[in-house]
Amino acid sequence: MSLAEPSPSTVSPSESSEIKYGERAIEEGKLIVFPNPRIGRKYNISIELPEFTCKCPFSGYPDFATIAITYSPDRTVVELKALKLYINRFRDRYISHEEAINQILDDFVAACDPLEIKVKGDFSPRGNVHTVIEVCHQK
Repeated sequence: MSLAEPSPSTVSPSESSEIKYGERAIEEGKLIVFPNPRIGRKYNISIELPEFTCKCPFSGYPDFATIAITYSPDRTVVELKALKLYINRFRDRYISHEEAINQILDDFVAACDPLEIKVKGDFSPRGNVHTVIEVCHQK
């Protein structure tokens, strides 16, 4: 009995070496902004991203977190789909909890220059350790 290569019609999408459209969108993901519709009025925008993942730079194990972003926009607001794709870019990165949350803050501030912002990463426990990282920025 010989093992034959599967015909193209029997190859599942997950076995294909071609990059998927979602992977391409994530790979190209960057923060996009649009004009604040209420410049001059101070208000808060709260966003929760409960499916954040990255990899531990020491063990390679996956880390999972809920990212909470609360900010007061100045001249621009971050577009939510772009934020989702940007956050998903971390999934294969080897990065510490501390660096991930600080990088998100830095990139957010560079993209939309909010009046103030707080980024909080609530990481799922691993090895009996629960980590919460909070960083803030204010003009």
